[in-house]
Amino acid sequence: MSIPFSILDLAPIVTGSTSAQALRNTFDLAQHADRLGYTRYWLAEHHGMPGIASSAPAVLIAELAAATSRLRIGSGGVMLPNHSPLVVAEQFGMLEALHPGRIDLGVGRNAGIDPRIEEALQLSAGTQSIEDFTKRLVELRNYFSEDSLAIPAAGNRPPMWLLGSSVRSAKMAGLFGLPFAFAHHLNDQQTVQALDTYREAFQPSIELDRPYALITVPIICADTDARAQKLAEPGALAFIELQKLGAGQSPRSQLPTMDEVENYPYSAPEREIVNAYFESQIIGGQETVRAKLDDLIQRTQVDEIMATGMVYHHKDLLRSYELLAGLYADGACVWTRAPERTDIDGY
Repeated sequence: MSIPFSILDLAPIVTGSTSAQALRNTFDLAQHADRLGYTRYWLAEHHGMPGIASSAPAVLIAELAAATSRLRIGSGGVMLPNHSPLVVAEQFGMLEALHPGRIDLGVGRNAGIDPRIEEALQLSAGTQSIEDFTKRLVELRNYFSEDSLAIPAAGNRPPMWLLGSSVRSAKMAGLFGLPFAFAHHLNDQQTVQALDTYREAFQPSIELDRPYALITVPIICADTDARAQKLAEPGALAFIELQKLGAGQSPRSQLPTMDEVENYPYSAPEREIVNAYFESQIIGGQETVRAKLDDLIQRTQVDEIMATGMVYHHKDLLRSYELLAGLYADGACVWTRAPERTDIDGY
């Protein structure tokens, strides 16, 4: 079986830099991924986070699709409670019309964890319920039918994906017959259960005739294991700071520097958080990364791996994805394993 590799980008803003530079780095990384042979490049939607510049995926997708030649560019994802399904359909119908066969529409339900953002987006308990999300998802799908009032969505249907980090979202994706993207980087303990649930619940649909799932995996690859571990440390500290946001505290605003990490006074509980954080990561030199990925692929039987990573220096991130791509035969970003099977067209 050939397993494609892809990239999820959050456009991280590092300490001492700007959101404009973060977006230029995203532009550069997408072109780098295009040359290296990755399958798709997705942009996340986050609001009110000073360390993340990716707040408007549709805008970025348009720019990146125009600047690349073969990558599938998509949303990982559009948070549907934040938007009118009609507007989402119009945006992605237009993107598909402009870049036919190269757009992915990934949708999710998580609106964020900051009450200020929920208020600014005019969200209520009703708009964040599973019932409301299901209604919006059905409405969004219908706007891509040939007789739809959503122009140019009518007749320009990009593949729609359901994103999630729970078994419940996996079951929904299966029942809707959608390809499923599971956030392994957020909930690695339920990955296998979620994918099994998705496959068991799957019902063929206009989008897909059999299950297809990818998992998002934090991967940092360097020339040595020690170097990779060093590059991963700012992301671990940023993760600790993110916990403060969830607790209503003021976190560090941007990805910390290597010096800040070295000088940070970790408490014992924070050390435990860091250790748990690294357990869900694939970090190391090429041999280490390949061994860990091979084990993960065998355990999950996943159809595609979507790598994501945060390091302080952009050049180190470019190198990480270059080394990851270098693991594959003939320079193509696919992982080959037995038994052989036919890939799903369009995914």
